[in-house]
Amino acid sequence: MTRRGSPSTGKDQGASPLGTARFQRRFADRFAKDFFRPFAGELAASSLGIGTYLGECDDADDTGYAEAIRAALERGINVIDSSINYRCQRSERVVGETLRAAIADGVVKRDEVIICTKGGYVPLDTTPPPTRDDYLAYLQHTFVEPGIVAPEDIVGGGHALSPSFIAHQIKASQANLGVRTLDVYYLHNPEQQLDSVQPARLRTILRRAFVLLEERVGSGDIGCYGCATWNGLRTPPDARGHLDLSEIVGIARDVGGDDHHFRIVQLPINLAMSEAIRLPTQRLGGRRVVPLLQATAELGISVVASASLMQSRLTTELPPAVRDSFPSLATDAQRALAFVRSLPGVTCALAGMRSLAHVDENVAAGKR
Repeated sequence: MTRRGSPSTGKDQGASPLGTARFQRRFADRFAKDFFRPFAGELAASSLGIGTYLGECDDADDTGYAEAIRAALERGINVIDSSINYRCQRSERVVGETLRAAIADGVVKRDEVIICTKGGYVPLDTTPPPTRDDYLAYLQHTFVEPGIVAPEDIVGGGHALSPSFIAHQIKASQANLGVRTLDVYYLHNPEQQLDSVQPARLRTILRRAFVLLEERVGSGDIGCYGCATWNGLRTPPDARGHLDLSEIVGIARDVGGDDHHFRIVQLPINLAMSEAIRLPTQRLGGRRVVPLLQATAELGISVVASASLMQSRLTTELPPAVRDSFPSLATDAQRALAFVRSLPGVTCALAGMRSLAHVDENVAAGKR
């Protein structure tokens, strides 16, 4: 159902404070008072967002995501999270097609919706190559030979953060999503680089990427940027793969000044992965080491929680104590989402949704 290079969803430049506030007013009476929250500056974001990571690279899951995204927009969710490498670019493409149709039908306006995506992993195209050799040939023909990425910039067989690669990926995501402005652009799992390079080298890589990203904010290609991580922000300072958020923000400030556009981080936060709340992983002010959510609060960085349902593993059999903490909610999925949404410092809790039933169940976690 999805097509490449969908026409733009509108002439405006992406999500705006006025547009997201309009969306908030339209749905505010359906939800708890804190359901909509400040996001990456002055935007108003639903504290539940729809993710598009899981699933097969097939038409059936395209259809499921299309139905769920449309329903989420109709029910008060205005944060959509994707990545160019999710499901061989099909997730971005179905987001673009669905958003365009929703705008055409008057369900939403472009400036009401916060579109988030990521770049860093080599994206496949529609379906996975059948063999490793086919993948290597695809990588060589599609990215190396045209000069989009140099072989020495690729780590782990498929991860790169070089400016030329990220520039190409931004353009490709704009085409897939059919939008002029990517509201949030994440560097995807930058800690992946630390499997092959030293921390000093990663700092140089990030600095060069941030120069590009600040330029792309200026040109209107992106609204703001950040890092979407898996382990990097949850591990102790002496652990391999650790990311120092204060240091990263310092690089952004060096590149973009006090008005830099590094505004947001994404990482797993859920009932089973609670490091962001309880584990001191981030250095602030010299020797002080604090949990991630304290660090983001002091640094002025928004937080999006990924894996809020731990890829559906937290949707059943939660302990009685958790159920007792949320007596008004009917299902364990709702309770798991409500837990993440209730954490001070979390702006938005993401959950993958591929059916109308999932959307209706999850949205209830934020209602009055």
